[in-house]
Amino acid sequence: MDLKQNIRRLVWPALLTLISLALVLFPEQLATYLGDGDGLTLGVTALAYFAAAWLISRVIALFLDQAAARRRPYPRLLKDMIAALMFIIAFVASASLFMGQGALGAFAGSGLILALLGFAIRNVVADTLSGIALGVEGPFRIGDWIDIDGLSRGKVIEIGWRTTRILTLDRTYMILPNSQIARQQITNYSAPKQEYRAQVRITLDHSMPIGRAREIILDALAKASLIKQTPAPDMRVVAYEEAGITYTLRFWVSRFDRDVDCRDEVFTLVDDALRRAGSIAPYRRIGMIPTVEPIHD
Repeated sequence: MDLKQNIRRLVWPALLTLISLALVLFPEQLATYLGDGDGLTLGVTALAYFAAAWLISRVIALFLDQAAARRRPYPRLLKDMIAALMFIIAFVASASLFMGQGALGAFAGSGLILALLGFAIRNVVADTLSGIALGVEGPFRIGDWIDIDGLSRGKVIEIGWRTTRILTLDRTYMILPNSQIARQQITNYSAPKQEYRAQVRITLDHSMPIGRAREIILDALAKASLIKQTPAPDMRVVAYEEAGITYTLRFWVSRFDRDVDCRDEVFTLVDDALRRAGSIAPYRRIGMIPTVEPIHD
């Protein structure tokens, strides 16, 4: 947003604020042109409150827009919440004035009312503020595949004021409060890129040499069609124990929604190759490591 647009957005709220403040600070001018009266004075004071709320909300919104030019954009929800808060304070202060309180009492009363209101809707406020925090920090975006520890794993389809909606791999539609999400560990499988490295672990008998096992398994994985071949799958020895030699097979997955199918393909190809070679790991020794490593350029 350029300088002219910023100035244009501030013209009317600044002008209204200056006029209303001038009438409040110089009541004799108000009496000269509009006549004297307590009701008129209170009305102009209330107008000053609302004009100031309008101007402050616009200034904060412009500040956030300027800051967003150097980093991730701030969500519109944050600006709306700030504007709503300013106008609520102006409304409560104006109502207090018309009920016979002074300016100091008006602001004190508005603070008390806001405190009581906040306590009554504290859960809604917590969800909303958590939604703002998630929007500002941006741990995930719409379309990302995420794992919210202990809550859900799936694709983000909507980020709202109070809730985030996720579609799981089983096509289950989940609506989670933002305050619960903010308290959990979040794993984003789509950031910084959709590609990530997955691992599976397999234990083979000592009768098969490590070199032979690596040749058989990597040749089998080279025939895979679902996992990525660039970078190529690799294999590492992670344990040499009495029960056998444990290997970790590492491969790259293009998207999280293909993760299960890729693991199925890997296990199927490895099982077929080992049986053809006359060796197969006992069932109890085959395991899977659900860890991922982000891709690095």
